[in-house]
Amino acid sequence: MRTALIADWLPTYGGAEHVVGALHKEFSDAPIFTTVARREKLPALRSANIHTSGLQKVFKILGTHTVLLPWMPRAMEGFDLRNFDLIVSSSHAVGKGIVPPSTAVHVCYCHTPIRYAWEMEETYLKDFRVPKLLRKHVKNRLNAIRRWDMTTSKRVDLFIANSTTTQERIQRLYGRESTVIHPPVGEQFLQSPLDTKSPGDRHYFLALGRLVPYKRFDLLIDTCNRLKLPLKIAGTGRDFKRLRAMAGPTVEMLGFVSDDALPKLYAGARAFFFPQIEDAGVAALEAQASGTPVIALGQGGALDTVIDGKTGIFFPEQSVASVQKAIEDFSMIDWKPEEIRRHAEQFREEIFRKKIRVAVENAVKKFQRDTMPA
Repeated sequence: MRTALIADWLPTYGGAEHVVGALHKEFSDAPIFTTVARREKLPALRSANIHTSGLQKVFKILGTHTVLLPWMPRAMEGFDLRNFDLIVSSSHAVGKGIVPPSTAVHVCYCHTPIRYAWEMEETYLKDFRVPKLLRKHVKNRLNAIRRWDMTTSKRVDLFIANSTTTQERIQRLYGRESTVIHPPVGEQFLQSPLDTKSPGDRHYFLALGRLVPYKRFDLLIDTCNRLKLPLKIAGTGRDFKRLRAMAGPTVEMLGFVSDDALPKLYAGARAFFFPQIEDAGVAALEAQASGTPVIALGQGGALDTVIDGKTGIFFPEQSVASVQKAIEDFSMIDWKPEEIRRHAEQFREEIFRKKIRVAVENAVKKFQRDTMPA
C-alpha cells in the first residue's frame, strides 16, 4: 500500500521522535510529513524523505516551534495526501489532524490528546512565560485548538494509545476506543553492560529530561539538598538556570548528555527519579533496560511499565516527604538488575513494530470490509 507517515514536528529527537524512527523502520519507503523539522538533529531519520509545511521558513528564522502552535492545524490540513492508501500518524498535538482521502485508512499512534489545550492550559501559559497582556488571546487560541482537535478525532479509523492513561483520555475526550501499544525502548540500553554493583551501593541518583517546570526537578533538588544525597540531573531547557541556582553541593547539573553516553549514565545510578506525570515515560523504560530501578510518582504511564517493589517503587504525591519516604523504602529492597532488565525486554523495538504491523493490518481489513459494496 502507498503509505505516508505523519509527525507533529521534528525539531529534535526525543521520546515521540523515537516512535517515528521505529515507524520509519517498519514503513521504510513511506515519506514523512511534518510541520517543521531540524534534519541535522534526526540521526535515525537520515534516510527518510521528510516533507515540511510552509511554517518551516518561519521556524528557521525563529529557531523554535512552540510559538507556531496556533498555525500548525492549518499547516497539517494543507498536506496533499490523495496519492496514499494508508496514513500512520504519530501525534501528541496536531499530527492526527491531517485530512485523509476517503479511500485511505488513517491509523493514529496517539501519545496523548493535546495536553496543553485540554488539561495543562495554565502549565502552558507558565512554561512558555506568556505575558499577562497576551494570555486572553492565547486562551482563545487554545480554545479554538480544542474545538479543532475534537473535530479531527473523527478523521481517524484506528487509535493506538501509548499507555492506559492515554487510552482513558482518548475515551473521555473523543469518545473513541483504542488499543494500547507501549512505546519501544532503545536497543542500546538493553545491550549495554550491567553495573556489577548492587543499585544500593552505587554512587548517585539520576534524573533526566527537558528542564521545564511540570517535570518537577525542583522537587528532587529540594529533597536531595535536605538529605544531602548525590543527584545528577541530565538535560537542557528553559528551567536550567533556576534549577542550577537551587542545586546544593550534592546536586550536579550535567546539561546535555549524548545518546551514546546515556546507557552508562543510567547503569551507574542507584535509582532513576521520575517525579512527573507523563503519558508513557520512555526514560523510565530506558533506566529499567539498563538494570536501574525507578522511583516514580504513582500516576500516568509509569504505572504501565514499572512493577512496584520489583523494578521500582512508587510515591503517592509530589512532595518532599513523599519522595523521602520512597527513598527510605527503596533502600530496604534487594534490587536485581538482571530481573529489572528482563522486565524491560518486553518493550523491545522489534516487539513494538510487530504489534504495530498487526494493528495496521487489522485496521486495513476492517476498512476494506466496511467499504465493500453490499
